[in-house]
Amino acid sequence: MFFPFKDDNPSSTYPFVTLGIIIVNVLIYFFSISGGMYNFQAIVLNYGLIPTELINMKNLYISPAVHPLLNVFTSMFLHANLAHLVGNMWYLWIFGDNVEDFLGHFNFFIFYIAGGVASALIHTVFNPTSTMPVIGASGAVSAVLGAYLLLYPNARVYVLFFFIFIIRIFTMPAAVLIGFWIFFQILNGLTSLGLGQQVGGVAWFAHIGGFFYGLYLIKFVLKSRMRYNRLKF
Repeated sequence: MFFPFKDDNPSSTYPFVTLGIIIVNVLIYFFSISGGMYNFQAIVLNYGLIPTELINMKNLYISPAVHPLLNVFTSMFLHANLAHLVGNMWYLWIFGDNVEDFLGHFNFFIFYIAGGVASALIHTVFNPTSTMPVIGASGAVSAVLGAYLLLYPNARVYVLFFFIFIIRIFTMPAAVLIGFWIFFQILNGLTSLGLGQQVGGVAWFAHIGGFFYGLYLIKFVLKSRMRYNRLKF
């Protein structure tokens, strides 16, 4: 198993938006589990994204739940368990600082939220009748990975490899690591279509949608900056 734990790509500014997003996610997670399993399930049903609710603009459950449009936003700050939370926030911490450095603090925040929205919409398109709540920052973090891949493909990422008693630490280009990651997201997404359901409860198309949103937007930003620089001269 491969586990990235840092990169060699220092940023020139402090990533306080990335850190702030991580803190908010952690606080919300521990608040969501503080009332016990029944309360946690109610929070997931009320504030998770349920595709069929979004399609029909109507809540399925009689509850004080917010409007389905708002669930697009609230769902990205909920997590199913501690491993889900740590995995998402770890990837955000490793790769988010450089994307925030490139975009600027405020623009990065907008980019992150929009990535979560884009991933939710893509997931809904592929699962329009699903009544399964979807939660997690995975879609927004996937957008960060897409941006990082385009901006810093040659940055070296330190990876921990472990298999039974074999443990190794080595580096690989970000393009290789993230390339393998999106390959498996697409593979699992296509497999889930063939099975007519989400495999393992993972919203694969949310990951895929967020990733390609990140790629597209950063490509657009790069082109805009190039045009601006040409106009200056």
